[in-house]
Amino acid sequence: MIARHFSIILCSAVGVLVALGLIMLTSTGAWVKGFGEYHFLTRQSIMVMVGLFAAIAAARFPLEIVRKLSPWMLLGACFLLVLCFVPGIAEPQYGSNRWIKVPVIGQFQPSEAAKIVIVVALASWFARWQTEVHTLWRGFVIPGVIAGVPILLIAAETDVGTALSLSVAVGAILFCVGTRLLFAVPTALVVMAGAASYVYHDANRWGRIEAWLDLENPVHQLDRGMQQWRALLALGNGGPWGVGLGNGVEKFGTLTFAHIDFIFPVIGEELGLPVTLGVILCYVLIAVSGCGIALQADNVFNRCVALGLTCVIVVPAMVNIGVTTALLPNDGLPLPFVSYGGTSLVFSLAAVGMLVGIHRRSHVKVFQEYPLAGQTRLAVRL
Repeated sequence: MIARHFSIILCSAVGVLVALGLIMLTSTGAWVKGFGEYHFLTRQSIMVMVGLFAAIAAARFPLEIVRKLSPWMLLGACFLLVLCFVPGIAEPQYGSNRWIKVPVIGQFQPSEAAKIVIVVALASWFARWQTEVHTLWRGFVIPGVIAGVPILLIAAETDVGTALSLSVAVGAILFCVGTRLLFAVPTALVVMAGAASYVYHDANRWGRIEAWLDLENPVHQLDRGMQQWRALLALGNGGPWGVGLGNGVEKFGTLTFAHIDFIFPVIGEELGLPVTLGVILCYVLIAVSGCGIALQADNVFNRCVALGLTCVIVVPAMVNIGVTTALLPNDGLPLPFVSYGGTSLVFSLAAVGMLVGIHRRSHVKVFQEYPLAGQTRLAVRL
């Protein structure tokens, strides 16, 4: 049965994406001004090793201990998110407060750790109160506070994309555990209206949406819509088969953040349509494998963790691909496993390790056919 091999499919898809990311960093990172030719490739390779160690440790670490520590982990994640606003510790970049300085590690992005912590905290809560998921307080209000506080802190960092993707993961968990739609739907509509109002009154973000709606306008092509416009040109320049690895031209400064947020168009420009479709297929396999692992989990806690971690990986990938192909307004989400970013890579690989660990502990039922099943027997009827 294919259910027995979900971990293999998951790890294979992730391995392909990580390898492709290192290859594309070799092509794109060399042209980033102010850094050495192989600076990004070297740092990302080190983070791959750290991430593999984190994945192995997460796969073997007992989730019951994680469940017991989830309240303290949530408090620690919120504390790290608050540090993003403390002068001297915070390290603002590009108008956002997403990073902090850590003595040995260097730059650290707390929101990447908070993704996993929020999922674990919600799963722990619903595992404890399984019989009250239909109630207002223990089934909706308190879980909403558990997830809402760190999500609001992430949104305050002006990392709205991560906050929205986390909200989707939280909504998926609430829906699957059985939270009443009577509570969830009106709240979701209010949150969406509030987010729309915030974007409308924020000049920078509303300008991005105006540029996205009119990318053909030369004014937008030289301002807020330049990244998406150059991304479309890169994809068009590559055509069906690409111009060859290293031969892309948009990465030479016109397509900014070609090694981070906009690495997908460079893949299309240099390696063509088959590889871009292969990238999408890898994320589809991750989604199918993660949901399959969640269905096979033998308790509520493991099931919620598996579903939430799958959403945490797949939803940002969908948003990134949508942004770089101009299907969605511009936002600063990287492509998981492919884009440059040590914190994102390490915690994404740790999430994969947790999924593998859940699958290893699940009991997969194997149905064996009887020896004579499926055979046609002929007999003479007297």
